[in-house]
Amino acid sequence: MNRKPRHDDGMNQDLKRTLWAAADKLRSSMDAAEYKHIVLGLIFLKYISDAFDERRESLLDAFEDEANELYLPEAEDRAVASEERDYYTMANVFWVPGQARWETVRANAKQADIGTRIDLALDAIEADNPRLKGILDKRFGRAQLEPGKLGELIDLISTIGFGGGSKAQDLLGEVYEYFLGQFANAEGKKGGQFYTPASVVKVLVEVLAPHKGKVYDPCCGSGGMFVQSEKFIESHGGKFGDISIYGQEANPTTWRLVAMNLAIRGMDFNLGKEPADTFHRDQHPDLRADYVLANPPFNISDWGG
Repeated sequence: MNRKPRHDDGMNQDLKRTLWAAADKLRSSMDAAEYKHIVLGLIFLKYISDAFDERRESLLDAFEDEANELYLPEAEDRAVASEERDYYTMANVFWVPGQARWETVRANAKQADIGTRIDLALDAIEADNPRLKGILDKRFGRAQLEPGKLGELIDLISTIGFGGGSKAQDLLGEVYEYFLGQFANAEGKKGGQFYTPASVVKVLVEVLAPHKGKVYDPCCGSGGMFVQSEKFIESHGGKFGDISIYGQEANPTTWRLVAMNLAIRGMDFNLGKEPADTFHRDQHPDLRADYVLANPPFNISDWGG
């Protein structure tokens, strides 16, 4: 399946620029390094809630369809079944408890304690999804945003998610990647520690040309190598999921970023039990990878040391 250029790429570029300009305007006195986690954490929460809602709609359609094996004649039974966790996990969709769903978050966006509510929502998501345990960054309650700014940010991110299915997923993934790049620019030299420009990543992936098997990045940053590898495979006739992703990252906040970046795209991954330095605490000692993709932190002059 060769992907053709999408006709809405221009619209997506305009949307991303508009969202970034609006989000950046809300930043006020907060450092980009701190604000990055607030914005990207909300985008992640919006995505998993959207994916959950989409799955719930398809389940309700199936429950109402007499020809479907999931058919349930009683409306009350359909409502109860639509809240059964297994129906979501079997489709590789994260289970999102009621308090963590986007409509609940948005309904409370103007409350003074919205930051604490978001932290509790992320706690609830981690408790119900073992794969996300310890990955979500719960810093909203202590964020130094001016009163009302977090609510405005929630309203802004509510505008993302046009269309359904893979289109919404692609768009959210693109917005996430675009914001990562913009935050790297805003942070200047330090940004290169978590983000390698897409052009550099693309060259590395096309040289190694990973097609199938295990792909490993020992210092994976925010996960650009993995995303680009999946795109490469799809553009060369392969299919999503032909590669297994293994990574490691020493910086705890970047380790969370890469997990969210991959989860937004529905990609399966193993980043080890914890953030750790590859040389001193290898998280994958028994791994036999088919491809190892890595680059030195290209903007640090003494990286050789």
